[in-house]
Amino acid sequence: MSERVCKLATEKHDFELWDAYVDNHSEGSFFHLSGWRDVICEVYKHTPYYLILENNKTICGVLPLFEQKSRLFGHVLISTPFCVYGGAIADDDGGLLQLENAAAELGKKLNVDYVEFRYTKPRSNNSNLILNCNHSTYLMPIPDDEQAILQSIKKKQRANVRQSLKNELTAKETSDISEVHRIYSESVRNLGTPVFPKRYFSKLKEVFSDRVELLSIKNGEQPVSAVLSFYYKNKVLPYYGGGTPEARYCRGNDFMYYSLMCRAREKRDCEVFDFGRSKNNSGSGSYKKTWGIEPQPLYYYCQLVKATNLPNLSPDNPKYRYFIKMWKKLPLFVTERLGPYLSRFLG
Repeated sequence: MSERVCKLATEKHDFELWDAYVDNHSEGSFFHLSGWRDVICEVYKHTPYYLILENNKTICGVLPLFEQKSRLFGHVLISTPFCVYGGAIADDDGGLLQLENAAAELGKKLNVDYVEFRYTKPRSNNSNLILNCNHSTYLMPIPDDEQAILQSIKKKQRANVRQSLKNELTAKETSDISEVHRIYSESVRNLGTPVFPKRYFSKLKEVFSDRVELLSIKNGEQPVSAVLSFYYKNKVLPYYGGGTPEARYCRGNDFMYYSLMCRAREKRDCEVFDFGRSKNNSGSGSYKKTWGIEPQPLYYYCQLVKATNLPNLSPDNPKYRYFIKMWKKLPLFVTERLGPYLSRFLG
């Protein structure tokens, strides 16, 4: 009788088989792809542990993990940092449990505080997991043409999009990573969040090639909004986006997301607009709801190893509130230099 065994992926052939499994699994997401191993290792220096579950040398499950060490944010094993989805995928619940147990054993060997799995569905057959998430994701179907897309948007937000279409706004794919990163940097600084390094954007484009698109929105000749999006299977994911203060007045962001929907449908035949993760009851979540998108809960689970309590990494934590307040006041050039040192633990 065959027995399923868990091993670490180390060879190029392992990762070729890994990506084929992700591509063909119904719950395989862009964030399960092995390319994240190259991106996160090179840019952030976190140690990867990519677990493969095999049956007679045939893959029947995978689990990407990264070890993070920080005095401020703790020592964790996580699937997967910088990714809104993750966790194990397998042929059945027994395979999921076997991978989760292997991750817990690895966590004990590494002496981490806890192991975190990021799922889109609840887990029921692992009593060691503790739910620790207050986030939802936002997905909407993309209709067949521009007019149908516009009509699918909730009435008030549709009026904003119509207003944006009257302005001198243009949407164009760009290779200018510096421009996109600069606009994104300003946006996250204004939210009190350290920015990711520009080379992170560059590495994403290098590794995932045409699955990553940079879109620039200009008001006349002036860039006002920009977004870095992922394309995978039938979805487009606007993952890192933002706008300048001017974007508020010309509705650059509203134009950007509508244009992205239209482009994704027409040029790539995408059927789903994945607006990504937002904290429940947050401003970004409220904005996504104005498009007519209902939130779907995410299920992030922790298995405690060395820690005795669940972590509280929320921006509402008083431990971080003062820092966020001060960060918003810093000049952009300062946050662009300091941000990458802190953001490596904010995935």
